[in-house]
Amino acid sequence: MQPGKKIRVLVVDDSLVFREVISRGISSDPNIEVVATANDPFDARDKIIQYEPDVMTCDVEMPKMDGIEFIRRLLPQYPLPVIVVSMISSRVFDAMNAGAIDFVTKPDVSSLTKVESFINEMIVKIKVAATAKILHMKPGASTQKITGSSSIDDNRIIAIGASTGGTEAINNVLEQLPPSVPGIVVVQHIPPKFSRMFAERLNDTIALEVREASTGDYLQKGHVLVAPGDQHMRIKRIGDKYKVECFKGEKVNGHCPSVDVLFESVAKEAGSRAIGIILTGMGYDGAKGLLSMRKKGARTIGQDEESSVVYGMPKVAYNIGAVEKQAALHQIPRIIYSMLNQ
Repeated sequence: MQPGKKIRVLVVDDSLVFREVISRGISSDPNIEVVATANDPFDARDKIIQYEPDVMTCDVEMPKMDGIEFIRRLLPQYPLPVIVVSMISSRVFDAMNAGAIDFVTKPDVSSLTKVESFINEMIVKIKVAATAKILHMKPGASTQKITGSSSIDDNRIIAIGASTGGTEAINNVLEQLPPSVPGIVVVQHIPPKFSRMFAERLNDTIALEVREASTGDYLQKGHVLVAPGDQHMRIKRIGDKYKVECFKGEKVNGHCPSVDVLFESVAKEAGSRAIGIILTGMGYDGAKGLLSMRKKGARTIGQDEESSVVYGMPKVAYNIGAVEKQAALHQIPRIIYSMLNQ
């Protein structure tokens, strides 16, 4: 995007009401221009060719072809940042897998407060999407699972933080790791309810045990705990074990859960026994916490610019010296495993 240039948006939804709500709402921002609307994927395809939008918002449930199939077919031909608009459903993760950048939950249109919150969220995510990259797995990029021994120190801990583009990035890292890895804690910027769906989806598709975290949970080998979408998460060392605490609180760096809250606790409680990883995302959440971890002797990894959907959080972390090793997403699992064995 050129500085000063409005973000050109195509709104795709089979509901006239939602097309109007979204179009009028996001047009209130002086940096956004709705260049067209479409009521189904075939109409949208023609509008994309005609108007060349910078960003598309897309409903999941539509006639003729659903939004997920549309995204899957569209992006190889027209690499366009897509924000999915959906009811509360795990199908948003299918959309992320198909190549969408982010998602927003449809509001109850009878509630003015909820509609206003929805529009504000849409505006923020459209601006992020306008800076995002559409990524395709490169030939030769390894997704082969690591087969490892069970001799890794169980008292180690792995902490991962991510935002925009993070659901797929986290999946790509975790799916390669063997069950012999020590306990993993994850903060992904994600709405409430979706965090549990995200954890369940991971649990169903990878070799590790994954669940949404609850206060009192202990980290275990081969297990992953995902922060609830509306609570901060920190760890507490109890002897040789690590216990999780989840709690309500003010947003930190604009987020709850915050990556910094987790990373600062890992720095304090685990020190050199930890590995911290910061992945794709807009903003700077997690950078200072990762620096604290590195200063305490932890090993730290940052996703590189080329493989990041949004090179914001990893960039800030790298620039302040928090990142020991910067790497492409597909390389990170083997770097983690190498660090665990050193």
